[in-house]
Amino acid sequence: MNTPDLRHRLLTWYDAAARDLPWRVRPADHAAGVRADPYRVWLSEVMLQQTTVPHATPYFLGFTRRWPTVTDLANVEDGDLMAAWAGLGYYARARNLLACARAVARDHGGVFPDTEEGLRALPGVGAYTAAAVAAIAFDRPANVVDGNVERVMSRLFAIEDPLPDSKPRLKALAGDLVDAHRPGDWAQALMDLGATICKPKSPLCDRCPVSMHCAAFARGDQDTFPRKTKKAARPRRFGIAYVLTLGDEVALVRRPDKGLLGGMLGLPTSDWTSAPPTDLQGAPAAAAWREAGEIEHVFTHFSLTLTVLKAEGDADDVVWTSMEGLGALPSVFLKAARLALETPRLL
Repeated sequence: MNTPDLRHRLLTWYDAAARDLPWRVRPADHAAGVRADPYRVWLSEVMLQQTTVPHATPYFLGFTRRWPTVTDLANVEDGDLMAAWAGLGYYARARNLLACARAVARDHGGVFPDTEEGLRALPGVGAYTAAAVAAIAFDRPANVVDGNVERVMSRLFAIEDPLPDSKPRLKALAGDLVDAHRPGDWAQALMDLGATICKPKSPLCDRCPVSMHCAAFARGDQDTFPRKTKKAARPRRFGIAYVLTLGDEVALVRRPDKGLLGGMLGLPTSDWTSAPPTDLQGAPAAAAWREAGEIEHVFTHFSLTLTVLKAEGDADDVVWTSMEGLGALPSVFLKAARLALETPRLL
C-alpha cells in the first residue's frame, strides 16, 4: 500500500467533506491555528461511546450550555448530572464523567493533561478516549481506533480474522498509518470515512477517496467485512416494576451507586432474575396492586421483561416526583411509567 498517497487522498477529502459537529474545529479553521477545546472533545467522546451522533448531539449542546467548562461540570450535584444524562444509557459513563471532571478541576487546575499518559491517569478515561483527546485536542500522533476505524481497516486490508479477535491486528494496522502531520485531522478523517462512506451496510465505494487502496474493494466483497464471530444468544431476565401514585406524584427510589443504572432515580423493582418473580418482592408499600401489563427492554448483556404493577397509596423511604418530572428517568423506567399511567405521550 502507498501510505503517503492514501493519507494525502483522505486528508484532502476531509478538508472538503468534514462533518459539521458542535465539538469539532473545522479543518480550515484548524489550519488557521484554531485549536479544539479539550473539554468539549472529551465530553463528546464520552457521550459518543455506544451512542450515535444524532442521539448524543442534543445532550452535548445541553451539557455545554449548562456547564460550559470542566470546572462548571465538576461542581454539579451528582443527582443533577445523572438526571441530565438520562436517556443516553450506560450510566457508569455519567459517574465516570463526573469523577474525571472533579479530578481535572481539583488536581490539574481545570486544565486537561495534554498527553495520552496524563489523560489515562484520569478516572474513567480509557485507552480510546485518551488517544482521541490527545490527537484531536492536542495534535498528538495517537492511534484513535473506534468501530468506524476498525471497519475501514478491515476492508482496506481485507482482514479475514473475525471481530472481536481481530481487534489487536486492526489497531496495529491503523497505527501504521498514523503520522505526526495533522494527527487530529487524520483521526477525524478516518472516523468520518467510516461514518459517511465506509458504512456497515452498502458502503459508498464509488465516493470513497481511497478505494484504489482498498483490498476488499478490489476483490468485490467489501460488504462482507469486517468478519464477525456469531454472537451468543442474549439471556433474558424477569422482574416487577412498581408504579405507586399519590395524587399527581409517583414514588421513585435511588438505586445503589454500584451496579446497573447505579445512582439513578428509578421505579421500585424486584430483583431481575432468570425466572419471573412469584411474590411482591421489592414493593414499596402494602397496597392493592394491579397489573398494567408488561414491557420489554434490551440492555447490553441481557433482555428484560418487566411486569408493571400499579397502585395508589403512601410509602416511606421513597422520593415523590411529579409526573412531569418523570422525563429524567432511564428509558426502561420511563416505558413502565407510561404503561401504568396510561399516557403514552406523557414525558
